[in-house]
Amino acid sequence: MKNILLIATGGTIASAEDGNGLSPSLTGEQLAEAVPEIASLAHIGILQLMNIDSTNMRPRDWLRISSAIVEAYDAYDGFVVLHGTDTMAYTAAALSYLIQDSPKPIVLTGSQKPMCDSFTDAKLNLYQSLLYATDERSRDVVIVFNGAVIAGTRGRKQRTMSFNAFKSVNYPSIAYVRNDRIIRSGDALARAQGLAASNLAPTTTPRFFTTLDERVFVLKLTPGIDPSIFGLLESNYDAVILETFGIGGIPEYEGATSGSPSFRQAIFDWVDSGRTAVVTTQVPEEGLDLGVYEVGRAYADHPGILKGDDMTTEALVAKTMWARGQSSDPDEIKRLFYRPVNFDRLPPL
Repeated sequence: MKNILLIATGGTIASAEDGNGLSPSLTGEQLAEAVPEIASLAHIGILQLMNIDSTNMRPRDWLRISSAIVEAYDAYDGFVVLHGTDTMAYTAAALSYLIQDSPKPIVLTGSQKPMCDSFTDAKLNLYQSLLYATDERSRDVVIVFNGAVIAGTRGRKQRTMSFNAFKSVNYPSIAYVRNDRIIRSGDALARAQGLAASNLAPTTTPRFFTTLDERVFVLKLTPGIDPSIFGLLESNYDAVILETFGIGGIPEYEGATSGSPSFRQAIFDWVDSGRTAVVTTQVPEEGLDLGVYEVGRAYADHPGILKGDDMTTEALVAKTMWARGQSSDPDEIKRLFYRPVNFDRLPPL
């Protein structure tokens, strides 16, 4: 049997009622003991790295999880990270950039109900995650949840209570787990083969990274928002991810204060100062195309503005932190940003 390291970080799966609401209290050992069937799948090591609600998960914690995997990488054949669902998609994306081209699977899972709940989804999610982690064809960072296997850069929590909490955004699920069998998605395989044909396929040698620039802000446009907000962000942030309207609409009006800049001027000034601006859409599906409408076209060809295209906001946050953590040079940041990692963005046709 393979050796799999179970890394416990807390979350709903480890939670119990303490009089003030659910909070993580069960250990990794207790969670493993609650699903004795996993002992037949692998030799399981257990690491209790932290025990927190994932609402409190920060980039420094992503680095702790990544470091724990790297330190144990040679001793294990795969890894299963037990994690809260609320920020799981962010952590999965971050691990995709911190540990790239991993020939060993790194699986994130959790549950919508605590392990101790009578009608929990925790047991099946843990079992299926171990099953996937022991499969010979499994690799890279994925989320395994409710039978779906989702690329680590494509996951998003879409439901707050239902067991099918996660979906794969703008990319097919990698596989499905059904009746103790792993069924690979034909569409995902075809796209993977297409990436291989364009020399973008993952290698067999993993690459590890240890730095992130946490100073990244997500700004969601709302009707009437004042462009002077960029001036308020300058002292605390190095990058802004701008969630635009529709397929890429950015308001053309100026700020409410006399002499304040328009959005166009504020964004261009932000980029000219050496900071990073990433433009994406707040619409969940189908992605960005700044060239369609007049309200977006001015940004389409600006060399300093990065386009999120079909990426999720969760992946954009993690990738921007990662890219800026590797370099402060705008050209190098741009190169890293546009290089596909773990199916985070499809190459141009």
